[in-house]
Amino acid sequence: MSEEEGRRMEPRIVYREYVYPREDGGAGPSRELRLRIPEVLDSEYGMYVWPCAPVLAQYIWYHRASMTGKRLLEVGAGVSLPGIMAAKCGANVILSDSAALPQCLENCSRSCAQNNLTTVPVLGLTWGEVSPDLLTLPPIDIILGSDVFYEPKDFEDVLVSARFIMERNPNAEFWTTYQVRSANWSIDALLHKWDLRCVNVPLREFDADRECLAGSALPGRHSIQMMIITMKRDPLC
Repeated sequence: MSEEEGRRMEPRIVYREYVYPREDGGAGPSRELRLRIPEVLDSEYGMYVWPCAPVLAQYIWYHRASMTGKRLLEVGAGVSLPGIMAAKCGANVILSDSAALPQCLENCSRSCAQNNLTTVPVLGLTWGEVSPDLLTLPPIDIILGSDVFYEPKDFEDVLVSARFIMERNPNAEFWTTYQVRSANWSIDALLHKWDLRCVNVPLREFDADRECLAGSALPGRHSIQMMIITMKRDPLC
């Protein structure tokens, strides 16, 4: 392989910065948090920051005072903006994406390196599959998922994986943002099937009801929803 051919095979990467200011506008070194996120110019859609990610990261930033020591797992992490945010806010974070997408796992690690997070584990966890890495997960308080409800064929696998983790961690919550793409797509029946419930969180409650977040042009005019999924306390309700 020639040097020119090798360069063509290397991923083309751009770095985008997301800036989250303190609500109180206070001075000092902690007046804002800057995150540097790599995007790979590739056809694999998991390699971009999609509109849902800055919204979920904003929710974490808004609740940053409660993040210290929390144990978080981001599923379908891709560029990992929400997970990186949580780690920067003091949480113990594990990043994961499909075991069949090594390029996405590599980008998770790349995001960690860009933000000086050298101890964050990156795991290959495929939705709907019980793997050794899934079976040996440490206790989890919060599952993060940004735009994981993208393909309807994957909806049940996402919820099955979340349910599996919650059975081992009954108080765990699944924080997820999704983009409304069709009025015909719904997870209500699947939530009932797997004894899960969800609460919708209005974006205005965490200052995310605007077109531009973190100094970016996202989420733009896309319709983004935030919800928290938990296990039903009474499976019969």
